[in-house]
Amino acid sequence: MDRAPFAELNAHPLVVEALGSSPTRAQSDALVDRFNEEMAREGWGLWAVQVAGGPGFVGMVGLHRVNAALPCAPAVEVGWRLHPDHWGHGYATEAAAPSLQAGFESGLDEIVAFTTTVNTRSQAVMTRLGMVRDPGGDFDHPSLPEGSPLRRHVLYRVTASQVRPTVAP
Repeated sequence: MDRAPFAELNAHPLVVEALGSSPTRAQSDALVDRFNEEMAREGWGLWAVQVAGGPGFVGMVGLHRVNAALPCAPAVEVGWRLHPDHWGHGYATEAAAPSLQAGFESGLDEIVAFTTTVNTRSQAVMTRLGMVRDPGGDFDHPSLPEGSPLRRHVLYRVTASQVRPTVAP
């Protein structure tokens, strides 16, 4: 993953608004290192997304082991972070579906996804992927301060039998 465009993505005001904060350049680069290590170790991970015939880096989509401090751990999540200029084009769903497939083909039994209660765009992607909300698994994210409108997270789950087949564009 290209470090400079990833750092720019992480610093975009609309992305920061959804995440609650922006990593420093050094923290962003360290994330890329962790993602690359996970890819080498697991055979899957968070992949850079490019649009064929379009702009270069538009974001990242893929699989990631959930931080052990989260209530839903241990688990593997499907996640995405796209530049706001590319929201609403179906790229997250289009890239996440084969990511789920790769995870299940590697032997995972279940994959989760989570986001803030106010991030209805990501919740819609989760639903389009065939993921099912688990209200009993909703949680307060421990790295976000009490009182933050982003602290409460919703949890979605999917198994191989629930996932929707990948549809070619």
